[in-house]
Amino acid sequence: MAEILQKDGTWTFDGDTVRIVPGRGSKIHPLRQALGELEVPLVALAGIAYEPGRKGGGLRLRLREGACPLLLAASGRLGGAADPYRLAVEQDRTGVAEYFVDEVRTALLLDQVPSEPVDRFLLPGPAVPVSGGGGDGTASFEGDAVRLSWNWKAEESKSSGGPVSLPLAEITGVEWLPSIGLENGHLRFLTGRPGSKSPAPKYDPYALDLWGLSKKEYTAALVAAAVLARLPHPAATAEPAGTPVLEKAAPAAADDHDTLLRRLRELGELHGAGILTDEEFATAKQAVLKRL
Repeated sequence: MAEILQKDGTWTFDGDTVRIVPGRGSKIHPLRQALGELEVPLVALAGIAYEPGRKGGGLRLRLREGACPLLLAASGRLGGAADPYRLAVEQDRTGVAEYFVDEVRTALLLDQVPSEPVDRFLLPGPAVPVSGGGGDGTASFEGDAVRLSWNWKAEESKSSGGPVSLPLAEITGVEWLPSIGLENGHLRFLTGRPGSKSPAPKYDPYALDLWGLSKKEYTAALVAAAVLARLPHPAATAEPAGTPVLEKAAPAAADDHDTLLRRLRELGELHGAGILTDEEFATAKQAVLKRL
């Protein structure tokens, strides 16, 4: 098992799953605190890297596109401090971070995990009930309906109608955008309503207008992810009748003796072709031998 403990959080890897526990304290982003612990299966990973810096560095997990509802909802707009798949590493823990990277990379190689996008969520998304937001109101979700409640800052066209309850069955999509500079952000729930264009978020009864006055507004992304995780995956397509469904391959630890021997031969071929360096080959080979 590989493990790295930092003020920013703790990451552990047991060969099949990366477990992420955020740190505690005021310096930890509210989104990560609200999200809590994560278990990321190896099959959801596309890669991992250690990025050195002037005063330490950082670990970064790269997930397969479409695997995580939160990343899909954020669409690349999570800042570094809000990203749960980044870990700030202190300077004296560089060696531990590099070892952690080697362990995960070796497991990805041995289990032959592809890096291509997926058409189903491989992480469950935030647990419900969940709530978040700011600006002119708060969004909450308990699994079957979204409730939007307004505060005194909301436009009268929204607050006069009272809280909005939107059944999950009526939601066709979710938009989340953080505030950037002088531009407000928003959390909007799409319902396939008639009309070619939705009103601006400040007037839309199915949207929160996010002003960016507090980091806590980022928690609206958790509501977006929780709802998105319970909708059909955007990349999912109907399979023709009789088409087999590909499931996650069993971990290498459960593979039979012949499978592990075949992987040893494959590693030897990759090494002979110059794809793997001597060090990479030795590390991967040792990992397979341990499983034998």
